[in-house]
Amino acid sequence: MSYKFVRVAQVLLFISLAYTSNAQAPKGPSANAKIDALIKKMTLEEKVTMIHASSSFTSGGVPRLGIPELVTSDGPHAVRAEHGRDWELDKNVYDSGTYLPVGTCLAATWNTKLGYDFGSVLGSEANFRGKDVILGPGINIIRSPLNGRNFEYQSEDPYLVSRMVVGYIKGVQDQGISACVKHYAANNLEKNRNTVDVNMSERALREIYLPGFKAAVTEAGVNTLMGSYNKFRGQWATQNHYLMNQVLKKEWGFKGLVMSDWGAVHNTMEALWNGCDIEMGTDLSMLPKPNYGKFFMGDTVLQLVRSGRLDESIINEKVRRILYVMYKTNMIDGQRKKGAYNTKAHQQTALKVAEEGIVLLKNDNKLLPLSSTVKSIAVIGYNAERKQGMGGGSSQAKAFYEVTPLEGIKYVGGNKVNITYSPGYKIERGATADRSMIRQAVEAASKADVAVIVGGWTHGYNYSVWSDNAYDAEDVDKPNMTMPFGQDELITAVLKANPKTVVVLMGGGPIDMTQWVNNTPAILQAWYPGMEGGNALARILFGQVNPSGKLPMTFMKTLADAPSEKIGITTKDTQRLYYTDDIYVGYRYFDTYKVEPQFAFGHGLSYTTFDYSGLKVQGGKNKATVTFTVKNTGNVAGAEVAQVYVNQPKSTLPRPEKELKAFEKVMLQPGQQKTVTLTLNEDAFQYYNDGLNKWVLEPGAFNIMIGGSSRAIKLNGKVTLK
Repeated sequence: MSYKFVRVAQVLLFISLAYTSNAQAPKGPSANAKIDALIKKMTLEEKVTMIHASSSFTSGGVPRLGIPELVTSDGPHAVRAEHGRDWELDKNVYDSGTYLPVGTCLAATWNTKLGYDFGSVLGSEANFRGKDVILGPGINIIRSPLNGRNFEYQSEDPYLVSRMVVGYIKGVQDQGISACVKHYAANNLEKNRNTVDVNMSERALREIYLPGFKAAVTEAGVNTLMGSYNKFRGQWATQNHYLMNQVLKKEWGFKGLVMSDWGAVHNTMEALWNGCDIEMGTDLSMLPKPNYGKFFMGDTVLQLVRSGRLDESIINEKVRRILYVMYKTNMIDGQRKKGAYNTKAHQQTALKVAEEGIVLLKNDNKLLPLSSTVKSIAVIGYNAERKQGMGGGSSQAKAFYEVTPLEGIKYVGGNKVNITYSPGYKIERGATADRSMIRQAVEAASKADVAVIVGGWTHGYNYSVWSDNAYDAEDVDKPNMTMPFGQDELITAVLKANPKTVVVLMGGGPIDMTQWVNNTPAILQAWYPGMEGGNALARILFGQVNPSGKLPMTFMKTLADAPSEKIGITTKDTQRLYYTDDIYVGYRYFDTYKVEPQFAFGHGLSYTTFDYSGLKVQGGKNKATVTFTVKNTGNVAGAEVAQVYVNQPKSTLPRPEKELKAFEKVMLQPGQQKTVTLTLNEDAFQYYNDGLNKWVLEPGAFNIMIGGSSRAIKLNGKVTLK
């Protein structure tokens, strides 16, 4: 195929993409005209200024035409502390804001309204701080338990991700701020993220890894999207023709702008032709005076256009998308909302998300909630007094305050409970069990009515972006699932001293519990629960709040059980990674191949009990209506997440044992029951046939399963679609 033919085809595609974005510009009689007029007034130099960074967190504007810089703020669960223009903390500014729980905690609420509230806080605080774009939500599929950035993301399940991401984005953008969904696509590990080449089947891409991004674009109308660092099928994702031009902009009709992750562009012509609209990054070697014109999409572009090697219309299409976002969010010719910062209402949202996101994994003999007879508690574990907000890399948050678990327990327990504290271990990479610290913890536990151990993973620490002690952080992956710092020995010893021990785990995902899980009566997964996390945890421990969180991912027993760890082929120049687990990610694998998890996807206990009854499934044209009743059969108010799974027993291509296709969180008083009606549309029954390269709905019988987790099915029904 000749170069001339390829270039003509590319120009035609760009004309099509430009027409689409122009035709779908913000509503108003003059929006398109204003954008066209601005582009005609701009010099080539001014246009190029807009398509690359002007500082660490801004891209260029055109002051003479009233076009401002685009100001971004790292997310995705706080408006980041100011870093000035080039990574220096601002002085004498009010920059301590609301530190919300992390993405996994939000997803564990299974509450789409909270997703909207979560986004609204971020949008409001971004407005207050003069930001234009929140760099979130992060929605990469949680495929491997080792990914250090899982805590930012949401779920292993594409349907749950899709439902939660729509609320988050609408919450941000209803405040007049742009959300930036990331990282598109297949960024499922951090180690070697700058060199790894991800390869997967088209079916896995469409069924597992793209649905969340598609929902962000087609349902939530997200304004901006960030490309990822990795390669995808041999081409860098940020400048990937298939992902950006064909799927995102042409197939989904994405109207907004694509920005690179920081330093993710590698080639000028590929970035220009293949869908990247703004190149972001910071060249630390150029500090304190970086020359952003030296970026790939900087001065080189001027030379390409002037020499005739690149048509200026390519640059115009990128500028048009940037201006579209600016007009949509009233950055030009509009009134921006004032926003609010770290208000009581925002803090209450942080508390509510933490309360609904913390998951009660185990509660033998009803040890929890702690009864009024408990007069003394030994709180053990370094994470009990550790502030987590300023860890994690680019997601670090400078919180106005952060209530630690120890502080929360003391506050909620009050003067009626004697509370002691022992750190139990020290946070130091490679540290083994400290015998003297364990002895102190054991002595404290033996004298208390109940012991509460707060352990798990760690983010890193303080103002350092990256830390040797970080296990959940950007650019870091875990070496294994074993608890660091000798915590297994600590828990085992404390359990022997006091069988009434509660283990609270901080972190973004599963941990190997095999040494002590069977002997531990009560286990809570607390994630990184934000600035009000200590209060939320204590309110659950003392029964002021009934836990309702459900796992958004499978907790496997050991690393050997994770299918994602059985892949990977290394070549000389790059790590070529093959996703041989294909569509069998998370519970799709565990349930289909009958591998017993430690705790199943969707699992989460309550202080009350629920009964399911009265299932009715009514089929229609390519869809079905599912109706059932949920009743609170216990003595306290509580919320149950009723989950609907679909299975097709006979199909041309094999399908998983079950797939989540609907859910609803139901709040019930003691003895109360509610009838739940959920609609399963055509996409609930389809799968992607990569032999035909299209979604198909094969007629026949489908099993409908309803319950409290993927392994706690209470009702079974059938529907036949013709």
